[in-house]
Amino acid sequence: MEKLSAAIITFNEERNIRRCIESLLPVVDEIVVLDSNSTDGTRSICNEYPIVRFHSKAFAGHIQQKNDVVALTTNDLVLSLDADEALSEELKLSILEVKKNRKFEGYTMNRLTSYCGKWIRNCGWYPDRKIRLFDRRKGAWGGINPHDKYELLPGGTQAHIEGDILHFSYNSLEELQRQTDKFARLGAQDLFEKGRGGSWVKLFFSPAVRFLRAYLFKLGFLDGVAGFTISWYSAVECFKKYNYLRKRVFESPS
Repeated sequence: MEKLSAAIITFNEERNIRRCIESLLPVVDEIVVLDSNSTDGTRSICNEYPIVRFHSKAFAGHIQQKNDVVALTTNDLVLSLDADEALSEELKLSILEVKKNRKFEGYTMNRLTSYCGKWIRNCGWYPDRKIRLFDRRKGAWGGINPHDKYELLPGGTQAHIEGDILHFSYNSLEELQRQTDKFARLGAQDLFEKGRGGSWVKLFFSPAVRFLRAYLFKLGFLDGVAGFTISWYSAVECFKKYNYLRKRVFESPS
């Protein structure tokens, strides 16, 4: 059976990291955590588990941080999770089957996200299919911060496996609002560094399109009030991103 490393990045994740680690224990051979100098109990919780190797490094952006933690793993087969994620029982079985007989270089899986205790199956949040299990020699993390994605090298082969990543994201509206602003600032900074501009058309047209896509075309209305809220703040993030880009404002307020 092929050995498997789990790769996780963290910052002040004492609320989530134990659940994440516990879900990984039945399927992985090592867990590597790259922490961004947490000030809570994240390190002490990780140190309770002999299987975990804990490293610290100042945050350099989601993409760079995820590439850095993958580089710290010792096995070629890597499973990437965020600290607020966990594996469903069905996904654990699927991963064990891959370890027994791996045929591809990357594997996609669905991600099911919770908002205020409700599992969201619309708004474009599900199935939210992502490559999270991969041969680290055959690709790298890319995309646009903070919306990273794992990209296989040209010609890389992939398949889909059954089961869900369970994403325990937002416990309150306030958490969604804070994350919306954080992602908007990170997205604006990434666009700025890539030489992209924020036109008036993008500032006002793109958020409207984002809302309509999530609420109508991605059936967000089927999730009731939660669906409307998620769709609305998706549009807010888009507006803020281009507004921050125009103003060259990237850092979070102190």
